[in-house]
This record gives sequence, C-alpha cells and structure tokens, in this order.
Amino acid sequence: MKRNSVGTAALFFIALSAGVYSCQKEKQTTDPAEEKEAIASRTVGESDAEAEIIYDGIFDDAMGVNEDVAMGGTGIFGRLNACPTVTVTRNNPPAPFPVRVVLDFGTGCVGRDGKFRKGKIIHVYTNRLLLPGAVVETSFENYYQDSIKIEGTYRIKNTTEVPVRPRYQTNVINGKLIRPNGNFTLWNGEKVRTQVEGALTPLLPMDDVYSTTGSARGQVRRDTTTIFWNSTILDPLIKKMNCRWIVKGTVRNVRENTTSGERWQGVINYGNGDCDNRAVVVINGVTYLITLP
Repeated sequence: MKRNSVGTAALFFIALSAGVYSCQKEKQTTDPAEEKEAIASRTVGESDAEAEIIYDGIFDDAMGVNEDVAMGGTGIFGRLNACPTVTVTRNNPPAPFPVRVVLDFGTGCVGRDGKFRKGKIIHVYTNRLLLPGAVVETSFENYYQDSIKIEGTYRIKNTTEVPVRPRYQTNVINGKLIRPNGNFTLWNGEKVRTQVEGALTPLLPMDDVYSTTGSARGQVRRDTTTIFWNSTILDPLIKKMNCRWIVKGTVRNVRENTTSGERWQGVINYGNGDCDNRAVVVINGVTYLITLP
C-alpha cells in the first residue's frame, strides 16, 4: 500500500507538472505582445499588397486607353465591358500632344472584372507612352474602386534604352486608399517596370509580361493604431497583361519605429506564376493568406 501511495503521488506530480508546462507553453504562444506584433506585421503585408495591386492596375489602364496615347487594349480596356466614358482633349491643337484623357465612370458601373468603379481617372500624356522620354501623369477625382476611394498621383516615364526591352519608371506620389470607416493606407512607391515578353508582337498587347523592381514606403491606419513601414522587392514582381494580379515575386516589409527586430519582418510571396488573387505573407515563420483586390 505504501508503494502504491508513492506511485500514485508520483504520477499525480508528473501529471501536474505536465499540465503546468502545457499551460506555460500555451501562454507563450498566445502572448499578447507577440500577438500584437503579428497582427501589426500582417496588417502591413496586406496593406502593401493591396496598394501594389491597385496602383499596378492604373499602369495597365494608362497603357490601354488607345493606340494614339499608348498601345490600347490593356487594363480595363482589355475587357469587353470597360464601362467608362472616355474624353480626349488636346491641350495645344492641332498638335497631338500634350493630351488629356478623362475616364469617367459616372455614378458607378461594374466592369467585366466584377469591380465597381465610380468617379474619374485623369491621364495627361506628353507623348505616346511607347516612345522613350514620354510621360503620363495620372490623378483621380472622387474615384472609387468598390468601396475604396483612391487618391494621389501616379507618374509613368518611358526610360527605354533597348527597343526590345521597353522600360518604365513609375512613381506613386502620396497615394491614399481610404475605406468607408475612415481607415486608410498612405503609399509612395518608386519602381522600374521592364517588359520581358511580348515586345516583338506589338499588335498583341495581352501577351506582354513585365518584371518590376524597386521599393515603397507606407503608413496604415486601422482604428486607433497607425503603423509605418518600408518595403523592398526581393524577387522581381511578374505581371502578365492578361491577368489582373501580380503572379510571381517576393517583397520584404520592414516596420519602422519598432524594436522587435527581424522576427516581425514580413515577406509577401505572390505565387509561382498562376493567375489568381492569392498571395501569402510569412511573419516569424507563420504563413498567412492574403486575398488580393
């Protein structure tokens, strides 16, 4: 009996110890400070990816207006139901440039891509964008994509040096994405976009593929929290003009004003080349799924 009592006590102690260890382990993995860090880093990854996709789409639209100002047939113009009214105004007639092109979506329409748009996108071209040195500057007037209001200036300059490798310097200046509840993302980006496929078939714009490098910086506000970050493209972002989304590439996001170190840096991975609205962000070894706009 004594031996059994000792054995029982020992088993109870082991079980109690295991329970304490289990609770401690669970407490460590759900530490509020770490959970807060993970949420902040994930918010940065999602915000950077959202801004990247939305302003990347503006490049496609600027290219797609028509063959007089660019190539035509890309972005919203590469779909059967583009839905904006297009107004072209020559600033110094009869000279063809500079030219102002207004895409007016009115009070709202749904494109073939399923996106609801309203308001105006305004492009001003100094020359046909396919020519080296040409610039188009884009602004927005009460423009919304779904429920997000889009502001800022988007500038594209043709910096091509080798004809079979068209290249464009793109700058998002004070970009802002505003949600109905007042939350917002501020975003500035400096990128170089190089055509890597399709240059020899100018009449088939939808077979074009671009590779993008560069960096960005952002600020996201969610309720009472504001987070600042910088992002750098690690592996070039690959964009096929026949797809709305970036299909490949990685971006590292580093939060500013934090002492948490590299653990809470995020790396966005846009995939393996398939056309879909999925990406992932990896933070401290944990993978989170992102749905692209």
